Amino acid sequence: MARLIALILPFGASLFLVACPSLPGSKASGRNNGLDVPSDYNSGKAAVPELVGSLGDVFGSGDLKKQISLSQEKNPDLAEAAARLEEAGFNTRSARAGLFPSLTANGSGSRSKNNSSGAGFNAGSFITERYGASLDAQWEVDVWGRIRAGVAASEASYLAADADYAAASQSIAAQTAQAYFSLVAAEKLQDLAQRRLESFQSTFDLVDRRFELGTADFGEVSLAKTDVENARAAINAQKDNRDQAARQLATLTGSYPDAGKSATEWPSLKKSVSSGIPSTLLEVRPDIYAAYARILAADSNVKVAHRDLFPSFTLTASSGQQSSALRDLAKSNFSVWSVAAGLSAPIIDGGSRRAELGAANARAKQALASYRSTVLNAFREVENALGSEQYLKKQEDATASALEAAKSAEERSLRNFDSGLIEILDVLETKRRRFAAEESLINLKNLRYQNRVALALALGKAY
Repeated sequence: MARLIALILPFGASLFLVACPSLPGSKASGRNNGLDVPSDYNSGKAAVPELVGSLGDVFGSGDLKKQISLSQEKNPDLAEAAARLEEAGFNTRSARAGLFPSLTANGSGSRSKNNSSGAGFNAGSFITERYGASLDAQWEVDVWGRIRAGVAASEASYLAADADYAAASQSIAAQTAQAYFSLVAAEKLQDLAQRRLESFQSTFDLVDRRFELGTADFGEVSLAKTDVENARAAINAQKDNRDQAARQLATLTGSYPDAGKSATEWPSLKKSVSSGIPSTLLEVRPDIYAAYARILAADSNVKVAHRDLFPSFTLTASSGQQSSALRDLAKSNFSVWSVAAGLSAPIIDGGSRRAELGAANARAKQALASYRSTVLNAFREVENALGSEQYLKKQEDATASALEAAKSAEERSLRNFDSGLIEILDVLETKRRRFAAEESLINLKNLRYQNRVALALALGKAY
């Protein structure tokens, strides 16, 4: 019988190995993975800014650097990403443990009673006690590399989690900078709303005095009053916007979201962001590296599923004491030991292992598609930010010129009104245009700062 088993086992194993499917090809063949990467950005033909250091250094603002540092220390979303990275580290350690033997300590004790009936000296009841203590060792011999593939998958997942943390850090830094600039814009718009109210109030007072003197009619007074009340309403709207911007910045820096934070001045925009060439984006963007690491992890998991179709080999050993008396467990006369080797091979499992191999390969395809999507989106973000950098600068310059012209027109209209050459409606219109141009200039400046942060983030240089 033993000889028959010795003949059957190798033969069955060889048939099983022949029936195993081949391993699907790796999806991580290269960092480009079939993507057509141009030699330069289409939107980068004109001069673009150069980034040196962190966002705080780029804009030359000590207060901005302080807010970004606070976000890196106290932001709860970043703390969550750090905890996920820590978890991935423990998962890697757990996977590596499978390469080594395991050793467990066991203790047992039992007491049983056996009643027997019949004639003779064998009749009666018997109480049996049994005690044991042992150290048991077990080790799966990684013949096919299944465990090593699992370790590789776990290590790649850790690299992905590490890159995710870096991406989260950059994202939080960029969001903090953008919230800071939104607060600056909100402060300036609130100040503008106050100046608008004072200007229209001054015009209303002038028209009201003329009305009392009989040189202005009631319709002109009503028009001037309308602009005053509209300006008064705008102040409250701007105060609400300013408080919300302050709360957003406070939340990002891990503080209670009150409206106490303040930022009143634009930092310098003299430093610029170097765009480089598209291929370098694959090396510095942490989200791209995370997506690539997930391809590596998925490839390794395909190997795990493939190797799971092969037989597994285990070695076990046990050494300990067994006795019917607890006091004898410490005596060498009652020692026992065993050594065994085992082979386990799946024969019929309803196709579950092969289905898992197919699913693992499909997940690897998903990881590859996700990587390509991440890369394309990264290129799009850079192209958009570079294009907006040029267009926003031109819009800002044109709006600044329009503001100067509107201020000049306002001054002339006031002189002409005093001389009786124009109506109050013309004065109010020039005032509206002047303040609208100034509001547009503040908003455009905010957009430029926001876009500069977006460009730094898109290039993987936000923090």
